[in-house]
Amino acid sequence: MKKHSIEQVGIFVSVAKWLLLSSAVGVIIGTSVTIFLKALQVSENSQSFLPFPHYYLLPFGLLLTAWLVKKFAPDAHGHGTEKVIEAVHKKDGKIKIAVIPIKLLATILTIFSGGSAGKEGPGAQIGAGMASATSDFFHFTQTDRKTLVICGIGAGFATVFGTPIAGAIFGLEVLVVGIIRYDVLLPSFIAGFSAFITAHFLGIEYTYFNINFIQPVDISFLLVFKVILAGVFFGFISDITITILKRTSRFITKIPFNMYLKSFSAGIFLVLLSFLVGDQYFGLGLNTIDTVLQSNTALTQEIPWYSFLLKTLYTSITLGSGGSGGIVTPIFYIGATSGHWFGTFIEGNLPFFAALGFVSVLAGTTNTPIAATFMAMELFGLDVAHYAAISIVISFIITGHRSVFPSQILAMKKSDFLKIKPGEDIAHAQIDVEDEHLAQFNSIKERIQRKRKERHERKK
Repeated sequence: MKKHSIEQVGIFVSVAKWLLLSSAVGVIIGTSVTIFLKALQVSENSQSFLPFPHYYLLPFGLLLTAWLVKKFAPDAHGHGTEKVIEAVHKKDGKIKIAVIPIKLLATILTIFSGGSAGKEGPGAQIGAGMASATSDFFHFTQTDRKTLVICGIGAGFATVFGTPIAGAIFGLEVLVVGIIRYDVLLPSFIAGFSAFITAHFLGIEYTYFNINFIQPVDISFLLVFKVILAGVFFGFISDITITILKRTSRFITKIPFNMYLKSFSAGIFLVLLSFLVGDQYFGLGLNTIDTVLQSNTALTQEIPWYSFLLKTLYTSITLGSGGSGGIVTPIFYIGATSGHWFGTFIEGNLPFFAALGFVSVLAGTTNTPIAATFMAMELFGLDVAHYAAISIVISFIITGHRSVFPSQILAMKKSDFLKIKPGEDIAHAQIDVEDEHLAQFNSIKERIQRKRKERHERKK
């Protein structure tokens, strides 16, 4: 058989194989995540039947969630996606089946009681878990299981947000910073679309925003300049978000109390704090996100400029003290509200800059600029996406080699001034100055120190 014929037959068999497997797994994931989303919706609707504000239950919700996760499925701890990334890199995609029901129940408990968490992490973990379970049931190879688990991340993401392209790319891009696995591109797209269509068929409705319809987006050099400034701003917001999440988790871990006592105390602290700052920082926060993406300035005036900081604090305490849920939905809140504040500061198009923040902080905190750009297209339209791409990439670079997912592998450096060792995860990456730039770096460092010393002497 000729070389070309062998190649064509092999490719045809491969395409047919992944069309079949990815479609089937996508249906399974779409159905599973739909069950989770509908259960979450029922639990949120039932909050109104309580004779008191639902977030008064937060201390008990965090305590019960911490117990459930520790007792039955420790891998269900935290925001979900991180554990899936870890499973792909260190366990060949092997995820215990117990994670699926425990993650579903723990997240519903956390959000029902007012915990500040998202739904995409559980969606991704449920999706990846179902892909792993299906692979084990049919005795697929480790390579095929790993591929399907990667598809499960994107399909879960796509089912939660209604963004099949962005979801598929997110599942590929979130694993390694700087590399997209093209060998998984076809099955990831197929699984994402299959899951999205299944969820839509089963009654899940999605929200999309036509920012250009709300307030026209002009084409101008001045706006491009503002978008560049916004990208730098969102990079710093992303860095602040990662820092607060990391340090809060570390602080809670070091408190010398019983884990359940810490969970209960954290819930009480957040409830008491709400008497000072308001109760809009509990739960998913979707109403606030929707508000800042609209043109009604009367409603947005009630949102303080520091909302993104308080949401970061509520989320970091919720997840750090035993709560279960995703991190991306709070990131959307942080990005949209900080973008709204940036728009008021520079007197710009408020919904436009809120939309930029929505996707740019996602790119900065998760190192997924391409997925964030596709999400801008799917949620906000091309008029916004053209500008969003600029802001997204700048935010991604400004954030540096950091992430809310410390298990991400570094395969690139974001500056030719720096030196990193490719192949290490972000949590253990060693970052230094390139040898040829060391003298320049030391010179700048000495100049800064000298000026500080001079200022200090003048003050004396």
